[in-house]
Amino acid sequence: MLSPRQIIPEYGSYLRIERSMSENTVSSYVSDLSLFFDHAGKAPEEISADDIVAYFSDRRSISKRTQARILSALRSFFNYLILEGYITDNPCDRVDAPKTGRRLPGVLSVDEINAMISSVVTSSWTGLRDRALLEVMYGCGLRVSEAVTLKISDIFFREGFVRIIGKGDKQRLVPLGDMASEALESYLQARPEPDDPNNSDYVFLNVRGSRLSRVSAFNLVKSAAMAAGITKTISPHSLRHSFATHLIANGADLRAVQEMLGHESILTTEIYTHIDPATWQAVILRYHPRSHD
Repeated sequence: MLSPRQIIPEYGSYLRIERSMSENTVSSYVSDLSLFFDHAGKAPEEISADDIVAYFSDRRSISKRTQARILSALRSFFNYLILEGYITDNPCDRVDAPKTGRRLPGVLSVDEINAMISSVVTSSWTGLRDRALLEVMYGCGLRVSEAVTLKISDIFFREGFVRIIGKGDKQRLVPLGDMASEALESYLQARPEPDDPNNSDYVFLNVRGSRLSRVSAFNLVKSAAMAAGITKTISPHSLRHSFATHLIANGADLRAVQEMLGHESILTTEIYTHIDPATWQAVILRYHPRSHD
């Protein structure tokens, strides 16, 4: 009989090594699985579709989006057990996925972005860091994990781009705009050299000389929004959302935005097309093959 305490860590290693999933995704899947099996009180090979339905029934307070994420983790886990020969059927195949709908991301206006960045006091190296981080997260459309792990060796100022290691360790090149480039250069000139050489290539450091954490980046964004008088609920991802929306609203090609954001599917990028219908109408009519010259 399989022990969840033994097989779940093995599955986590499989996700890291063979599926090249990020540590955040692996941790999320492992946590969801541990909670499920603690609730079920059964071995993995004993789990049925009824057990999964009962779990969701007992956790009615969680959102449909969270239910969908948990079901995805369970389906992947049981597929792994099939691959390893422990079971022959996936109980998730008989469980209907919750209909989550498409959630439109929160978006800041260009003026709000400018107000956030301008609110940062740059009289110290940490202020220069904070401004550079905001410029890069917005100007390059980076995930917070990509921003805090950005390395100096991956910035190419002369060529005007940065190399980003995204989800699944996939690399992509992202154009580096003038304002982000200037903010980075100003910060790097003032940035102290860390005592630990292992941190010397990371762009964004904390006051102890270690790599800036995701939590610190989150707090930085919240503080800048508060200083700018923005009352919307935002996070570092709001800058990425806003960047993509502003590009598409100004007529950028959806495929180009997909490549820049590092989305595997263009369906993920399409969520950013929630702009004024008149804008789309103007763009479509401008390039329509059956329009007057």
